[in-house]
Amino acid sequence: MRRVLYQRYGAFELGEIDPQPRPVIGSPFVAGGFVIPVLLGAEILFSPDAAPQPRPLQLTPAQVDRLEIPDFRSTWPMNTLIAQMDVLEAEWGYLVGDVNTDGLLNAAYHLCGVDLFTDFYTAPERLERLLNMIGELIGDVSEYIRQRTGSCSISVNRMIERVDRRTFLHANCSVPMISPSSYRAVQLPIEQRMAQRLQPFGIHHCGDNLQRYAPAYAELPVSFIDVGWGSDVAACRQALPDAFFNLRLSPVRMLNCTPAEIAADTKALLEAAGPLEQVGVCCINMDFGTPDENLMAMYDVVQEFRSSVKV
Repeated sequence: MRRVLYQRYGAFELGEIDPQPRPVIGSPFVAGGFVIPVLLGAEILFSPDAAPQPRPLQLTPAQVDRLEIPDFRSTWPMNTLIAQMDVLEAEWGYLVGDVNTDGLLNAAYHLCGVDLFTDFYTAPERLERLLNMIGELIGDVSEYIRQRTGSCSISVNRMIERVDRRTFLHANCSVPMISPSSYRAVQLPIEQRMAQRLQPFGIHHCGDNLQRYAPAYAELPVSFIDVGWGSDVAACRQALPDAFFNLRLSPVRMLNCTPAEIAADTKALLEAAGPLEQVGVCCINMDFGTPDENLMAMYDVVQEFRSSVKV
């Protein structure tokens, strides 16, 4: 993978000309937060042409009430991964990589399905217990992985490696499915406890409405924000003046638009993002057939803005 990246995209400073074997425990190139739901009883679906994903459980309220935090060290798949880590570390003396520990609502949705969202109104105590449990488990696994490899969220977004590889990035993909008031009332207090435990702390918000939640995110000790395409970047910066912004371009537009349009998209994001020292640009989940010319258009704009930064 590293060699192919260099051969095709070496101009973007990606890949390695002569990559050597290394003791990798988890791919930084494939996302997919399946570990936490599986530790709580979900099944992993493996496919030849897709990342592993959990099969939803649709637990009953009684089953949710019986859930307990497992000992991840003795529960599959972490027990198998830990055994493999031990073998690799004994041979190499160090480990590289991490696993995607996903996020509170994402994991809860795999366990409860759409009932999760009605529980905000009909069973808030049950929901709070479940989310607290998931938060504790995410913290347990992330701390363990980071203690052994030095990172815990590069598999969530590779930009972490370019900013601070110790950063924990909490995946809030599902947060746009609830209101900012519901987020603030139920999830924010749990994230505040997680953030105190897992510093440096970041938020992955891939939705197109980060500005609606940014004032609540500002109540977290947050240092890294994934800014979903379509969000009001200037409003987000006003609410979060000190965080690193990882600006996400649209993979759909990257596939279908012209290089000039992609250049304009990239320029608009960077012009709205504030201090360039606190900004990165990425495009996630690009489809086969995405024109290299569009990638180069993005890269050229980034280089233009980068040249204006005084080092």
